[in-house]
Amino acid sequence: MRYYPVLLNLSGRFCVVVGGGEVAERKVEALLSAGARVRVIAPEVTPRIERWAEEGRLELERRPYREGDLSGAWLCVAATDDPEVQKAVFSEAEKNRIFCNVVDVPELCSFIVPSVVRRGRLQLAISTSGASPAAARRIRERLEEEFGPEWEAYLELMARWRREILSRGLPEEERRAVFTRLALAPIPEWIRNGDWHYVRALAEKEGLPLPENLTDKAQ
Repeated sequence: MRYYPVLLNLSGRFCVVVGGGEVAERKVEALLSAGARVRVIAPEVTPRIERWAEEGRLELERRPYREGDLSGAWLCVAATDDPEVQKAVFSEAEKNRIFCNVVDVPELCSFIVPSVVRRGRLQLAISTSGASPAAARRIRERLEEEFGPEWEAYLELMARWRREILSRGLPEEERRAVFTRLALAPIPEWIRNGDWHYVRALAEKEGLPLPENLTDKAQ
């Protein structure tokens, strides 16, 4: 099966998670991190899900799933150990054109969740199209080594510089040349090695600001 890779903006969107175990907990945590409004439906839930509910971070309905629970949802996740419930959730989602992920059952998914490396603004998503989640984890571990914490500092710096350059009203050709020079510079390597004097020299050459607290993100 071929998938269309995409990053979703879930900020403020209503998402339903059916299930309350450890797998569901991980799915809930990811949705909350993306800014989604989450409702969990399950007779029993983990202590963390319970705590998030008490803190008002999500809605919790302690009961089994029933038809209609996905009403108004933009996306749903089914993470239970009951195959019949999994099928029912997917069926309702399909009828109502709701994005649905049934954990570990690719044939009952309208989307699958990749293994992800996160470094601040940087997100690297790895998928084997359901062939081998274990292989995806191995690839993620290799990428975690290659793309260390220096990339968070690097992209914060590039975002700041991009805003600064765009504010100058430069001709497109000149602006593109500056962006290219910055992109080709080995800034992540400099940050990783603590060679901030090279970063400062580049910033001075291009007339760009260098926030002092940026070094904290590279630790």
